Amino acid sequence: MRLNSLKPAAGANKDRHRVGRGGGSGWGKTAGRGHKGQKARSGGFHKVGFEGGQMPLHRRLPKRGFTSLTRNDVAEVRLSDLEKLSVAEVDLAALRSAGIVPHGALGAKIIVSGKLTKKLEVKGDVKASKGARAAIEGAGGKVEVVETQVEEKPKKEKKKQKPEAKGGEEGQKA
Repeated sequence: MRLNSLKPAAGANKDRHRVGRGGGSGWGKTAGRGHKGQKARSGGFHKVGFEGGQMPLHRRLPKRGFTSLTRNDVAEVRLSDLEKLSVAEVDLAALRSAGIVPHGALGAKIIVSGKLTKKLEVKGDVKASKGARAAIEGAGGKVEVVETQVEEKPKKEKKKQKPEAKGGEEGQKA
C-alpha cells in the first residue's frame, strides 16, 4: 500500500447536487427552493437572528457579566512546570524565558499540580499557594514573597460648611 494508491471507501464520497441543471436531475426548475416567497429569491435571506420583526432572542435576554481586562495579569504555574526548569532560582523573568508564563503577565502563582523533587528558590513577583509552598519547602527549597506596597491615595479634605447667615430667625417673617 502506498499513499498514492489510497482511495476512500465505496460510497463515502457522494457527488454534490448541481442544482438548476434540468428536470431530469431531480434538482431542476426551482432548484430545491420551492415556489415563490422571500426564500426563493436571490438574496432573499434576512440577517442572522431576525425573527420577522418580533424582538429577537438576543435582545429579549438580559445582559450579564463582563470580560475582565486583568484576567491574564497573574499566570498559573504548576509544580510539574517547575520540575522541568533548568535554573535553581525561580522568578518572573526565568518563567518568561522558559515560556511557562506569557510575556504580558505581571505576576505568577504556583499551584499544586504534579510533583516537585528539585530544590528551588522562588523569588520576586512569584507567589505560591499553601500546598505549593509546602511542596517546595518539602523538597528543600524556599519561597521569598516580596510584598508590593501599594501607596494609598491622599484623602481629599471635606469642604467646610458655610456659616449660617447672621441674625438667624429674626429676619424671617412669620
